[in-house]
Amino acid sequence: MTNAALHVARTGLDAQNTKMQVIANNLANVNTTGFKKDRADFQALAYQQLIAAGSASDSENKFATGLSLGTGVMLAGTSRIDTQGTLTATGNAFDMAIQGNGYFQVQRPDGLIGYTRDGTFSRTAEGTLVNSDGLPLVPQIQVPEGVVSVTVGNDGTVSAVLAGQSTPTELGQIELASFANPSGLQSVGGNIMLETAASGAPQVGVAGLDGRGTIAQGTLEGSNVNIVEELVDMIETQRAYEVNSKMIKSTDEMLQYVNQQL
Repeated sequence: MTNAALHVARTGLDAQNTKMQVIANNLANVNTTGFKKDRADFQALAYQQLIAAGSASDSENKFATGLSLGTGVMLAGTSRIDTQGTLTATGNAFDMAIQGNGYFQVQRPDGLIGYTRDGTFSRTAEGTLVNSDGLPLVPQIQVPEGVVSVTVGNDGTVSAVLAGQSTPTELGQIELASFANPSGLQSVGGNIMLETAASGAPQVGVAGLDGRGTIAQGTLEGSNVNIVEELVDMIETQRAYEVNSKMIKSTDEMLQYVNQQL
């Protein structure tokens, strides 16, 4: 059984090490615009059932509890926590944040639509609104030269006052995408996520309708990482790792004793 204890402790080391990587990634992105923190989800490995509960212990009696031995732990997955990040005013007319559910859509070079909470947009020389990686907003918004001011409404309506005019001209409508299971989106880096079978198909429409959030111009959504919570989790993970390390050391000492004495 001591060999089994070594295996169980090893699975604990692997799981805690992976959890520490998740925490490190959260802390590394504490200032990343629109970043959503991840949570490590653990799951017990299969049990070895030596005696089934309710099986006969003799001709007249049955075991009340049985005997089952666990074989360790595994990291079942990571869950993204989609709570709202803090909104910070930037004064930049092309910066936008989503208050509530939904994602901006950007066109990737591979033809796929990427989804992001990062509303850091800027205007190219051709007038197209793009994100920090140069991916154009979907649907595309063209801002002509010589604009005096640009206004983005809560529903995503983009309008601008052109030079020599006093009446705003509507330039287009920013649409948001929502998902039945946003945690199922696949993160691919660059603040971009992709649709998966788990997330379901995107429901695209006007901001503020059908459960989608509203758009706030001149603001950016910060990361929802709470440094204090992550530091507490880091300490707990470190202690759990140390305990599993001591378990391996103690089991090894037991095996040495058996080899030397028997």
